[in-house]
Amino acid sequence: MPIDTQALNRGRHSLDNYDELWLFGYGSLIYKVDFPYLSKEPAHIHGYQRRLWQGSSDHRGTPDSPGRVATLTPVNGAVCYGIAYHVTQEEFEHLDHREKNGYLREEIDIFFQNGRKVRGLVYMATPDNEAFLGGATIEELAQHIFNSSGPSGDNKDYVYELAKALRARGVVDEHVLALEQALLKIESR
Repeated sequence: MPIDTQALNRGRHSLDNYDELWLFGYGSLIYKVDFPYLSKEPAHIHGYQRRLWQGSSDHRGTPDSPGRVATLTPVNGAVCYGIAYHVTQEEFEHLDHREKNGYLREEIDIFFQNGRKVRGLVYMATPDNEAFLGGATIEELAQHIFNSSGPSGDNKDYVYELAKALRARGVVDEHVLALEQALLKIESR
């Protein structure tokens, strides 16, 4: 069953407190940009790794058979690469709806390639949300993803698009690449 976090997100952080609003994207927000933005830049955050441990019953799966999408898990010393979008407050109505299934807006330091650092926002799904599926072996994750599909399409295409987008930016994410390889192996059977 989808968890709707829209109201929670509207009450979490006053968007008026930011001189400029930056959003860090690390999953589908890298390759499926369906919102206007003022600018975008390659960026990274510290202390988190990207993992496909969040259930998706509204995009890449169904309530009866959720797919898997990316979230961030805390890991000392980790760096997660993605894209930072400079946006206006108005975009968060759409973004809160898009990321509503268990994701909460969190404040985070975003680092740009030129060394600049800004305080921004990121959508993160933590283990305490009802849609969190947690970790599994790469093979188990790949089989789950291979068998999942939802209103936004096949779950495997989420992985393929994410891997392609990361590669295009020169980012090596071992978790995503291992899932891509495992999915291709399943498809070749």
